[in-house]
Amino acid sequence: MSYKDDLAALHERLVAVQSVYMRTDRRAVIVFEGHDAAGKGGTIRRLTMPLDPRFYQVWPIAAPDEEERQHHYLWRFWRRMPPHGVIGIFDRSWYGRVLVERVEGFAGAAEWQRAYEEINNFEALLTADNVRMVKLFMDVDEATQDARLKARLADPKKHWKLSAEDFRNRAKRPAYEAAIADMLAKTDTPRAPWVKVDGRDKKSARLAAIGAALSVLEKDVDLTPPPLNPKIAQLAAETF
Repeated sequence: MSYKDDLAALHERLVAVQSVYMRTDRRAVIVFEGHDAAGKGGTIRRLTMPLDPRFYQVWPIAAPDEEERQHHYLWRFWRRMPPHGVIGIFDRSWYGRVLVERVEGFAGAAEWQRAYEEINNFEALLTADNVRMVKLFMDVDEATQDARLKARLADPKKHWKLSAEDFRNRAKRPAYEAAIADMLAKTDTPRAPWVKVDGRDKKSARLAAIGAALSVLEKDVDLTPPPLNPKIAQLAAETF
């Protein structure tokens, strides 16, 4: 099968599973972390493409605002947890505490070191409350990352994708690699495991990430379509 066919098959499954979540009050959280230019945004676009926009929410996470800095760092994420029937998608997340905040010195050593336990407890509370948790780390090597950043520089239509942080983070890649290794080792739990996705090939990475998300969203879910509501069936018969 071609990439287009494989993606269409995944989209069909996504539509089916979302319909179950909508009518059964299930909810889910999908977390995307990864290197800059690893393909997070493109994968999220393909993931959400077939979904009913009323029942999913994408949260692109940037630096906290003034109000958010007055609270515990997890406060702003608690406020974004999806209600029943909704899938919440985080383009970066609470893991910033042990990644960018650690590397850039925005959090002290005591703060980011205790964050692993805080994050594990946070996710345990969510999964105990029947929130399906998907955690995807989009990984690319240095050569691939550099090639993509250079391609964005060369294409004016892609300049909007670039930020000063991309180059700041690139310059500190060894420090980020150490932080990533600690994060994956210390926050990979049975109820909220990490899935590491090889992002070197964009198409295969998208398929792998969406497939990994579906494996969690579909687990123990009856995808059999429900019968048509009798009242609607009667009205339809009277109409047509």
